[in-house]
Amino acid sequence: MKSLHGTRAKRWAGMLPIVLVAGMGTATLAAQNSPAPSADVARQGLTRAEARRQVDALSDLGRALFFDPSLSASGKVACSSCHDPGYAFGPPNALAVQLGGGDLHQPGVRAVPSLKYLQAVPPFAEHFFESEDDADESIDNGPTGGLTWDGRVDRGREQAKIPLLSDFEMGNKDDAEVVRRLLAAGYGKAIAAIAGPDRQADPPTVYSTALKAIEVFEQDYRTFYPYSSKFDAVLAGQATLNAQEARGRDLFEAPDKGNCASCHVSQRGNDGTPPQFTDYGLIALGVPRNPDIPANKDSHYFDLGLCGPLRADFAAREEYCGLFRTPTLRNVALRQTFFHNGVFHSLRQAVEFYVERETDPGHWYAHRADGSIDKYDDLPQAAKTNVNMDPPFDRHPGDKPALSPSEIDDVVAFLNTLTDGYSPTKTP
Repeated sequence: MKSLHGTRAKRWAGMLPIVLVAGMGTATLAAQNSPAPSADVARQGLTRAEARRQVDALSDLGRALFFDPSLSASGKVACSSCHDPGYAFGPPNALAVQLGGGDLHQPGVRAVPSLKYLQAVPPFAEHFFESEDDADESIDNGPTGGLTWDGRVDRGREQAKIPLLSDFEMGNKDDAEVVRRLLAAGYGKAIAAIAGPDRQADPPTVYSTALKAIEVFEQDYRTFYPYSSKFDAVLAGQATLNAQEARGRDLFEAPDKGNCASCHVSQRGNDGTPPQFTDYGLIALGVPRNPDIPANKDSHYFDLGLCGPLRADFAAREEYCGLFRTPTLRNVALRQTFFHNGVFHSLRQAVEFYVERETDPGHWYAHRADGSIDKYDDLPQAAKTNVNMDPPFDRHPGDKPALSPSEIDDVVAFLNTLTDGYSPTKTP
């Protein structure tokens, strides 16, 4: 089990630094007027002002690229098509997987995650320790980090390649096709202003600059990690949880009730950073198989997360099959599809699954021809032993669930306080 108070202080290489400042008697994250220079920009020997101008130029270019469908084979799919800013840069619909490719009919294999609050995700590590300074005496939390469901990339520029080249997303056949689309869309001038006029016709430079620009844009604190929810206002002393929300928070954190905070950490980091509502760990939850995913029509196909099929380096490690990275719960109330396979379509249903998976498995899983329950039916038999059994999963069929229906409502009410864009009510 991941520690409730574990510190996740690692930052992926090259991220834009964030500035810790004091306000309202509590530590809050803020930044200066524009994103601070990334490490690789700073290494170019520029002055601080020059570096900031270059980061601003990269961010502006990245924003334009993010919303531009002309970079796709269909001419109709942009990054923002699946990562809609109105839905916390997650999917704007309830589809389990999105459709893309050159004909817009190619289905994906996983639910689209949110791109918000990724700035603190550590690089993927098979063995993650709570304290880098005292690793020998720390707890090994196992596979942790990475920016995707299976943790296979660590940097925003690496993540940006995935949709650009995916057959079921933007559908470009190779890097060269992406470069052609970038130049055809008129981005050569902006790239030249960043990389130098003698480099705008150099395909590797065009491509790498575009990827870097998307990475920098996705680290704009005002857009991607504003910490502007009601919960953040409560931490700053600017708001108060109502009775139901407060009950929900208690249930969320109580080890003998929801125990949600054991993975979705709700406490500040040791450095004062706001709660991230994830420990970034990879875990097997045994969610039900989703028949709405076309790939699942093949009964022999299984999405095993860390051990494949989208990453191959752990394919032989059976103990990692079925593990997916724990997402943040910030803005979770805006989602219409939940878990890596999008099997559930309401937040309440997702919470119900947590507390009833073991007490009423027949409600959640398919039944075999003989009437028996095919528990954890989205995993092959050998991987079923990997499923997490920590509370509230430590119960048995017929036991009382950890949360009652009214308590589930309370937890959902609390989770709604994690949505960004809250404005404290002004009093006369």
